[in-house]
Amino acid sequence: MQTFTDRAIRLAIKGRNLHDPAERTRIGLLESWVSIIGNLFLTLLKIIFGLLTNSIALIADAAHSASDILSSLVVLIGFALAKQKPDREHPHGHGRSEYLSGLVIGIMLIGTGGFFVFGAYSRLTGDVFATPTIASIIAVVIAIIVKEFLYHFSAKLGRLIDSEALAGDAWHHRSDALSSVVVLVGVIFVLAGFDYGDHIAAILVGLMIALVGWRILVDCFNELAESSVDEDTVRQIQDIINSNQDIRQWHKLRTRIVGREVFLDLHILVAPDLTITQAHDISEELESTLHRRISRPVNITVHIEPD
Repeated sequence: MQTFTDRAIRLAIKGRNLHDPAERTRIGLLESWVSIIGNLFLTLLKIIFGLLTNSIALIADAAHSASDILSSLVVLIGFALAKQKPDREHPHGHGRSEYLSGLVIGIMLIGTGGFFVFGAYSRLTGDVFATPTIASIIAVVIAIIVKEFLYHFSAKLGRLIDSEALAGDAWHHRSDALSSVVVLVGVIFVLAGFDYGDHIAAILVGLMIALVGWRILVDCFNELAESSVDEDTVRQIQDIINSNQDIRQWHKLRTRIVGREVFLDLHILVAPDLTITQAHDISEELESTLHRRISRPVNITVHIEPD
């Protein structure tokens, strides 16, 4: 699995400059389309075998795979919006649209999870049972293998271009793989004579879908509330500022996230006898270094003060 994933990664990034925003966008779009195609295949596979075997757990797992398609679409929208330049009506860009889509998807996932929990409980109390076969086990095993590949593919690409969106998409793949493991255990239990295995598996998968939806909602609310960047990125920004020998002191560093972009403003103190041009050059050098070393798109405002 690791070797196959590494080969796919090398093929995806071959000849690409990972520090170029346009190339990062292309890699993000590639990951999204690979995820969408893989999840579409798994959704159809699980629905077919779920209907053939009357397994609500498999159908719920198909819904989980379908939710990952929605997740990948949000990532796709995010990278597509990142290519749009700010305009007169949206001077800070269009990043917020990604999180509004995420709110809708989060609500849909919570509702979907609740639907399958209720459906499984109704079948449990109504003595409606699944009739799985060995083919069901094969289908679920295929789903687990494909999902593990998508997880490693998305996670490694996310680390290479330092994308939280891809990292989040990777964990959606991993959660779907785990839900398929739950379904696999339920199918095995039913084949072993424990008729309620499918119902219990469906309830667990429904709860997992709802949990994914809840996490998406929380993340979206945090972003819409203009949360600051993570601590590691703040420390990286501070190190970049401190490494500039022309900056004597600095203060009032503030960061916020809008979509994939980081908005940053700070005050720097420079030698009081510098000309306006010299002070401006120091500011330009700092901005250039931040753009080069911070992997996410950065919008910077620097206020210059005499020390």
